[in-house]
Amino acid sequence: MSRRRYAYSYSPSSKRERAQRTRPPGQPSRRPSWLLLPLVVVLAVAAVLVHQWTAGDGEGSAAARSNCWTQVACSADRVEPAAQDPTAPDEAPDFVDDPAAADSLTDLEDEPPPPISAAAAAVIEQPCGALVHSVNAHARLSPASLTKIATALVAVEQVNIAQTVYVTVDGGALSAATNATIMGLRPGQSLGMVDLLYGLLLPSGNDAAIEIAEQIAGSVEDFAVLMNAKVAELGLSDTQFANPHGLDEPGHFTSAYDIAVLGAELLRDPDLAAIVGTRSYQPNWDGPRVRNLNLLLGQYPGALGVKTGYTEQAGQTIVAAAERDGRRFIVSVLGSADIYVDATALLDWAFASAPSLCGPAGSDHVAASR
Repeated sequence: MSRRRYAYSYSPSSKRERAQRTRPPGQPSRRPSWLLLPLVVVLAVAAVLVHQWTAGDGEGSAAARSNCWTQVACSADRVEPAAQDPTAPDEAPDFVDDPAAADSLTDLEDEPPPPISAAAAAVIEQPCGALVHSVNAHARLSPASLTKIATALVAVEQVNIAQTVYVTVDGGALSAATNATIMGLRPGQSLGMVDLLYGLLLPSGNDAAIEIAEQIAGSVEDFAVLMNAKVAELGLSDTQFANPHGLDEPGHFTSAYDIAVLGAELLRDPDLAAIVGTRSYQPNWDGPRVRNLNLLLGQYPGALGVKTGYTEQAGQTIVAAAERDGRRFIVSVLGSADIYVDATALLDWAFASAPSLCGPAGSDHVAASR
C-alpha cells in the first residue's frame, strides 16, 4: 500500500531565508515578531499530521492506528508496537516462544471432561479399575443389549465354549415377534458354543442369548439367577438382570459404573476379549458372516470393543474400550443421543487429560467409587 503524500503550496522557511538575504546587516526586521506565531503553529500542526500519517510501514501499522482511533478505549496493547532498536538492551518479553514453556503452562490447566448427551456415563482406567470420571454413575437405567456382556461372562464360567450346541431357538420367529436383532439361528442347526458367543456379541443376537441361557440353565429365568450371582460376586449393587438379552422388562437395570466394571471384566477373559475385538466372523454354518455392530472398531485408534445396545426405553447405550500409550480406559454411556460422539469424546479426554489413578493406591480408588 502506497503512503499518503502531501504537497504544500508555500514554504515559510524559504520566504524567511529570502527576506534575511535582502535585509542589510544589522537592520531589524520590519515584520513584528508576533506575526510569526501563526506560522509556528501551522508548522507544528503540519509536522504532527505528517508524522501520524507516515509513521510505520505497510498496511499493518495504518490498520492498527485506525482501529485504535475508532475505539472508545485506545490502550497501548491495541496499537502495533514500534520497531525495537537493535542496539537497545533486551527486555524480558511477556511471552516466551518456547514449546517446553508452553507445555508447562498447559499442564497447569486441567482440561475439564467434555459435555455429553448421555443420561449417565462412567470412565474407568485399567488395570486398577479406578473411576476417573462419571455422570450419574450409579443411576439405575435400562442397559439394552449391554446385558449380553454379563450373559457372556456367565457362559464362559459355566461351560466349555468349544462344546457343540444343538439349536432349538428360531431366530426368524423371534425377530418377527419382538423386532429384535438376531444372529439368524434355525432349529436343528449344530453349532459350537463359541459360534453362539460370536453371534451374541457381534450382531447382538437375541436368539443366541436365549439359546445360551437355555443350554446352560434350562430357562431364561434360571440363567438370570446366575447373572445376578455374578453381579453380586463383583460387588455391584446397582444392577439386576431379568433376562440374558436386554429387552426392556421390569426389574431389569444397571448403572453406568456397574456396566463399565462388567465390560472390564469381560476384557480380562482372553476368549471374550478376542470376540469383542473382531469385526466379522464366519460361524460354522452355511449362513452368512456375522458382523460387529460396534463402529468404533477400525475407526477409533486403539479400540478394543466391547458392546453396543439400543431399545426405545434405554436409548443408545455402549461400553467402549481403547488402549493407547500404555493406558487402557473403559467408557460406559447410557441413555445417549449418539453413543459414538459421547464415547469418543470421553475417550479422547481420558487419554489426553485424565489423571493416572492406577498407582499403588489404585485399589483405594476402586473401593471409594463403589
